[in-house]
Formats: sequence, structure tokens, C-alpha cells
Amino acid sequence: MIVGVGVDLSSVARMAALLERHPGVAERLDVAGALLSPEALAVRFAAKEAFIKALGGAVSGARWRDVTVTHDTHGAPSLQFAGAISDEVKRRGIDRCQLSLSHDAGLAIAVVILESDGLPSQQE
Repeated sequence: MIVGVGVDLSSVARMAALLERHPGVAERLDVAGALLSPEALAVRFAAKEAFIKALGGAVSGARWRDVTVTHDTHGAPSLQFAGAISDEVKRRGIDRCQLSLSHDAGLAIAVVILESDGLPSQQE
């Protein structure tokens, strides 16, 4: 059952300008030590925003790095969760997170679909 859908569009030029003004922003938004192009960072930012939209809003205590974009051996993207985000995903009974990423013509887009096999946990 689909429990959430989120879409986000990000400007590569805006991300490039942010990286130029604040070189350390990449480490705050994504994996520390990763050398990311503006396109890669923009699409990762869009993925994180799309995920939060699919959840229905911000999670208390969450950090940007609690959601990480990874790729399997075939290049398919997925999201990994840590901290408050991981706890929230478990609490809501989310079993799968589908992720699609693309960037072209100066824009990056991400689509997230959250799925559950059953009802969310009633734990508070």
C-alpha cells in the first residue's frame, strides 16, 4: 500500500552558487568527505526534500544527514535512514521507499514513493 508520495525540483545553478559561498555545505547536507558536483548535490537535496514531503512534513530531531542517497551495483538509487528519520520510518511501518532521480537542463528532480505492507505501529 502506498503511504506517501513526494516530489521535489532543485536548481543546479542555485546549488552551485551555494557551494561557492559555503564550501562546507556539501558535508552538512550529505555524506562527509564526498566530492559532489553541483548536479549530484542538487539531486540528493531534491531526494531528501521529496522524502520529507512523502512523510507529510519534518521529523522532530532529524538532521539532513539522517537521509542518505546510495546506489546499488547497477546504479539504481535508494535512500538509507539513520537517527530520528530511521525511528520515524519504523514507527510508521514503512517497508519500502522507491526513489527516482534525474537532472537535465539545470534542474534536478526526485520522486519518492513510500510503501507499507501493513498498518503503522501504534507506538508513541
